Formats: sequence, C-alpha cells, structure tokens
Amino acid sequence: MKTEFMVALTQLAAEKHLPKEVVLAAIESALASAYRKDAFTASHDIVAKIHPSTGEVKVYVKKTVVETPSDPSCEISLTEAQKINKSAQVGEVISIESTPPNAGRIAAQTARQVILQRLHEAEHHAIFEEFTNKEGDIVTGIVQRITPDQVYIDLGKAEAIFPGNEQVHTERYRTGQRLKLYVLEVSRTSRGPQIIVSRSHRNLLRRLFELEVPEIYGGIVQLKSVAREAGHRSKVAVAACQEGIDPVGCCVGLRGIRIQNIVNELNGEKIDVVEWSDAPAVFIANALSPSQVSGVELNAAEGIATVTVPDKQLSLAIGKEGQNARLAAKLTGWRIDIKSTSAIEAEKVIKEAAEIERAIAEAEALEVEPAGEEEAAVEAATPVDYELVLSAEIQKQAKPTEIRFAEDILPARAKAKAKKGSAKDTEIAGKTKGKKARPRKAHYEEEIEDEI
Repeated sequence: MKTEFMVALTQLAAEKHLPKEVVLAAIESALASAYRKDAFTASHDIVAKIHPSTGEVKVYVKKTVVETPSDPSCEISLTEAQKINKSAQVGEVISIESTPPNAGRIAAQTARQVILQRLHEAEHHAIFEEFTNKEGDIVTGIVQRITPDQVYIDLGKAEAIFPGNEQVHTERYRTGQRLKLYVLEVSRTSRGPQIIVSRSHRNLLRRLFELEVPEIYGGIVQLKSVAREAGHRSKVAVAACQEGIDPVGCCVGLRGIRIQNIVNELNGEKIDVVEWSDAPAVFIANALSPSQVSGVELNAAEGIATVTVPDKQLSLAIGKEGQNARLAAKLTGWRIDIKSTSAIEAEKVIKEAAEIERAIAEAEALEVEPAGEEEAAVEAATPVDYELVLSAEIQKQAKPTEIRFAEDILPARAKAKAKKGSAKDTEIAGKTKGKKARPRKAHYEEEIEDEI
C-alpha cells in the first residue's frame, strides 16, 4: 500500500508539474469534502490527514473546549477534552480523531472530482506565479493553431494568446513554427491564467540585444533608448559605461555576427545602432544616421530641433515616407525639422530682405522735416500767438502781386511764339534792309489781341 501510494503520488505530481506537497494537500482537501458529505454534517469542522510514508488516511474533527457545550458538533466539555488531552483548557481547539470505517460510492466520486478541481487550481496558480515572473521577458513557443483574430502559442506548461495587434504585419506564421515572443501581460481568469505575448513590442528588441550582447547583459554597455517600426526598421541608442569601450562595435560584433543574429530573428528587419550622447545636438545628429548633418539648432522651449543637411543628403535624412526622421524623433524625444543647406540660405536672404524693408518703412514713418527759426518760434509760442502768426502768413500769401509786363501773364506757348516771332522779324529785317520796318510794339499788340 505504501509503495503504490507513493508511486501514484509521484506520477501525479510529474504529470501536473507540481510539487508532491501541493498534490498531497489537494488530496487531503478533497477527502475532507467527501467525508463531510458522507459521514458528517456541514456544521462539523473536519480535516483529513494522509501520512506521507504509509498513505494512511485519518479524519479529525475540530471542537472548542467549553464548560457546558451547547452544540455537540463543534463544542466539547472540559472533562471530555482532558480525557483526550490532559493539558486542555477552556477556549482551546482540539482535534478529535473520527475516521469513518468506510466511505460510500458517492463520497468516492465526490473525492475524485474535488481532487481534480484542487489539482487544476494548484496547477493554474503555479503557472500564474511562474509567468508573472517572466512578464517583460522573452519566451520561446510553438505555433499551435491559427485563427483570423489571433494565434495560439504553446509554451509547454501553458498556452499563450498572440493577438493580431501585436503581430508583425510583414511576417507569416504557420503551425509548428518556433518563435521568440515578448510576454506582455499575465492575468488571472476563471479559466486559468491568460498570457498575452507580442512580436511587435519595442522591448522585444531590447531583450534580444541583452541575449546576444554580453556587454549589455553585464552592464558594461547601456541601451539608452529604442525606436521601432516592427517589420521595417529600428534604431537603438547605446552608451558605454566604461572608458575605452566602443558601444556600437560591441552591439555589431565581429563581422556583424551579433547584429545579424538579431536581424535573422526579426525576419530581416533593418536595425541602426547609434551612439548616445548627453549633448542633444550630437545625439540628434547621430540619430539621423546614415545621413550627414551640417548643423543642428535647438529650441528647448518648444522641443524642436532644426537640422541642416546637404542638398544631396536631404532624401536620405528624411527616409522613405519620412521613416528615418520619424524614428530619430522617437529615439531622441525631439521634434525634428530637416532642411537643406540651400533652403536655409534662401530663408536667410528672404529674412534679411524683410528686415531691410521693415527698417525702411520705419524710417519713412519716423522721417520729420527740420524746423527753421520762425517755425521753431511758432511752435514755442502759445496757441493764441500761433493763430495770429498763421493768420498773418495767410494774408501775406493772399496779397496780389503787381503786373509790369505783358510777358508775365502770357502762357508758355505764347512766350514760345513771341520768341519765334522775334527771330522771324530779325530775318525779315535783314532781307528788307533799307525798307521801312514795322514797329515792334505794334507787333506785340497784335499777338496779344490774337491770343485774347
């Protein structure tokens, strides 16, 4: 009996991946429930004990010691208690052996069901405790079955759920495929522990670097930040904690063997390893690798970094559909504005021209004619004196001027004709020399009459 019981106990513990003590406690709890239904009542407080060596089962009833018991199912008198235990005192709880001679068929079935239930509960609790410690770590699993919404992964002791939003859209999964997954969340449910795993989380890349690079796992090289677009490209910033160590070289490995193992695990996802710097401008320039950066201008108040790159490097700095700039912004935590050198120079020219126009406009608005001595005197006078001076000036301008010659009122065209006539008279006078010339005064009078 002893050998058979121990063999069965060991076999059951191995099948359920549980310690023997846990299995033994589950069986004792199941037997107590079975005996309570068969030979005792619900008011009895009973417990079953199994001897670990012999496998002998004993059932004990717990009762409280009192002077005068009112409920015999849970109380015992002091005299009866001292017969069992001489040191018993009032208020103590003693265990009285009350093992039934034989259990019925119903009790046996109940015991079997309860044993299985207790074992399932113990198994679920053990799985939950194990994978709770692995939350945020990498596990290896095998694709068990695939549905349109999610993939079920066999982790050996448990089954994990691989939802669609945590899958990499460029990957195709098949039944029996072995994958490395990141444990995202572990929770309790009525059907046991629920384990959610991911392949698109950025911490998967972090854990893969810790597995492949001993310097990161040992703390010699620190992985500062990770930016990832699963299935396409990722950027990793690393820094050395000791002098004389190349952090990028440690991550890449000899002939790129370390980084290549990570790329193969992620099915060809491109990974850029850059060196971290405590100077934001240097870190931003490194983050935009492999493009070359001419200059970085920071606006700490708004968190914006304006990066200048050569014209030929502009498309490389931005990347396909802005991917390189977007990953650099996630890696550094700055909003990055990338501009070419020619665009910066054009903006400077436009800005200088705008400043010149603004300066000219301000100068024209502030321009004032210098005041003479009389104007300064008028401005310094009282308002009454100013009005008198102004009236005198108006009267002075309104005074008519005297006309002394007819040329003063001739229009410009009449004056031109007068000059032309004078030249003609001179010519006629030369041709008709010796003849009597017409008086000049009469000639002017005729011209005036014609004009009038």
